[in-house]
Amino acid sequence: MIKALIVDDELKARNILHHYMVNFIPEITEIRQADSVDAALHVMETYQPSIVFLDVEMPNKNGFDLLVSLKEPEFDVIFTTAYNQYAIQAIRFSALDYLLKPVDPDELRAAVIRHQEKHESVQLKKKLFENLVTNMEKKEIRDFKIAVPSTEGVHFFMIDDILRLEADRSYTHIHLVAKKPFLASKTLKHFEEMLEEFYFIRTHKSHLVNPRHISRMTSDHESLVLSDGSKVEVSRRKKEEVMQQLNLRS
Repeated sequence: MIKALIVDDELKARNILHHYMVNFIPEITEIRQADSVDAALHVMETYQPSIVFLDVEMPNKNGFDLLVSLKEPEFDVIFTTAYNQYAIQAIRFSALDYLLKPVDPDELRAAVIRHQEKHESVQLKKKLFENLVTNMEKKEIRDFKIAVPSTEGVHFFMIDDILRLEADRSYTHIHLVAKKPFLASKTLKHFEEMLEEFYFIRTHKSHLVNPRHISRMTSDHESLVLSDGSKVEVSRRKKEEVMQQLNLRS
């Protein structure tokens, strides 16, 4: 049984989400609506949602202001937003979920399934929300802190802390500066898409490298040497592309 709360200042947007939930997602058994952050807080005095579908941009107080008001969030948040790359990156970097407006019913169902598969503690939810609020205060996306949950707990680090990422089937080993690597339960493709604008280099089907930590390419062009002295293989198929990205091609 899932109880939902829709928080959006636009009546049409709320009604569309409500319609999709009623007609396509039987797992959601109760739905409430609020047209502002203050109205949502009032609703939550007597109603405990499992998921809050939270609009990012609202007048007076936005979706992030609601997160600031929460002391012990027991519910998941799925943000709903028109295309806003800055906000989307802040949300993704904080390991939180979002839906682009106009919301697609299939994507809505997928988001609800992800919610059902989550088993996050109140403490972890709060840490992720706090990281998102902090990210939104930054002027540059490069200054965002990435949150990546693992079996060891949640790891927080900066983009420039990443040396490289290594695929392990549907998981990814994340190698950081001056820290031991850890295993994330996301694919390498997930991180490649997240870090696309920072020009991380795919040297091999299994390796993604932070260009800021590349010291040099070996003379045989078969490996990259990183700032910590480690080497990363460059596949034969990727060699030309990597050389172009490193401006080494003659």
